[in-house]
Amino acid sequence: MAILIDMPKLSDTMEEGVIAKWNVKEGDKVSSGDIIAEVETDKATMDVEVFDSGTILKIFAKEGDAVPLGGKMAVIGEEGEDISEFEGDDTSDKKDKSKEKTDKKPEKKEAPSSEKSDSKEFDPLFGDLEEDDKTEEAEDTDDTDDDDSRLKASPLARKMASEQGIKLSQVSGSGPNGRIIKRDIEEFEKKAPEKAAEKTTSKTAKTAAPMASGGHEDIPVSQMRKAIARRLGESKFTNPHFYETIDIDMKKSIELRTALNAMEGVKISFNDIVVKAAAVALRRHPAINSSWMGDFMRQHNDVHVAVAVAVPDGLVTPVVRHTDKKGLSQIGEEVKVLAGKARDKKLQPDEMEGSTFTISNLGMFGIEEFTAIINPPNACILAVGAIRDVPVVENGQVVPGKRMKVTLSSDHRIVDGAKAAEFLQTLRSLIENPMNMLL
Repeated sequence: MAILIDMPKLSDTMEEGVIAKWNVKEGDKVSSGDIIAEVETDKATMDVEVFDSGTILKIFAKEGDAVPLGGKMAVIGEEGEDISEFEGDDTSDKKDKSKEKTDKKPEKKEAPSSEKSDSKEFDPLFGDLEEDDKTEEAEDTDDTDDDDSRLKASPLARKMASEQGIKLSQVSGSGPNGRIIKRDIEEFEKKAPEKAAEKTTSKTAKTAAPMASGGHEDIPVSQMRKAIARRLGESKFTNPHFYETIDIDMKKSIELRTALNAMEGVKISFNDIVVKAAAVALRRHPAINSSWMGDFMRQHNDVHVAVAVAVPDGLVTPVVRHTDKKGLSQIGEEVKVLAGKARDKKLQPDEMEGSTFTISNLGMFGIEEFTAIINPPNACILAVGAIRDVPVVENGQVVPGKRMKVTLSSDHRIVDGAKAAEFLQTLRSLIENPMNMLL
């Protein structure tokens, strides 16, 4: 018995999948558990396996095609088996609807009640036209006028064109269905001197190389970019964002990182320090570690920090789970592994789900300060800027300093300004005295 393989739901927010690669072709034999295709979802590229053995009798979607959830991908069965029941194009409903439209008699539309409609044609976009164009002139006064008589134009426009010696074929019509009206002739007359000058210039510059057209490029939108656009659009215009920024002294964190990285096999980044500090601060401020659930607010018992990672198609947020219970070295290693999988499109859905807080760091690009859009259903997201060399005052003396700005974006439905400020104060204290979060 032939079996239809349809597009499975490979992520919680997936609505369609794009066939990235077929690992089989029609006529190939497959066994249960074989990976037959790779599908790009809104989060990652996932494998599609078969659960039955047989022969690939038909492949419905080509590589690069978008297939909706439950849409037909392929059919497997025994060689030579009849699969006509699967080969329909699912257009029967469309045909029935089309037939219904055809069977319906067109309704008569009453003419506009305006008095103007008695003598002149009225168009809702262009207003009164010069005259009714239901009848067109069968011939023109100039037989060599490039079939101007076949072009749609009002009688007044034809008369003006004839008097000015303008060929209607050179005029672009702005009336209904491209009809040439009085305004088009007037506009053509204004531009005629400029065109004549251009023509003269072109004759004297025959040897010059033609200028390339600017043009444009249309870039297909990936499933990931569609998901980013949808989710962040909903977040920005649904969640009432507010922002608070704080400046942090990074001198002691720099000293700690230098000391730790001097140890063999240890590689700590400033981002790892921020992630750890944020996780400890979240434990102390549970209101920040929350989600809006519509009829209630949910405070999470666990701290799972998502770290934004830039990939060619946009941005993904792999999650470091139980972040507050992990050391700097472990956090750094997990972030490194997850970021690598994200860039290779190998992240699994469960590695991007369940975050309670998100951190986005653009400091490595030299961005000193920015605001980030909340990653739903989180209550907040922390935007981390670059470490800056700035003059600071210590003990009445101006000395070189290292500063970093962070901005907390908060959902005002869950977090009030004072609670956000308290969280930022704790975060600053931990980063400025990093040994406190290691104890």
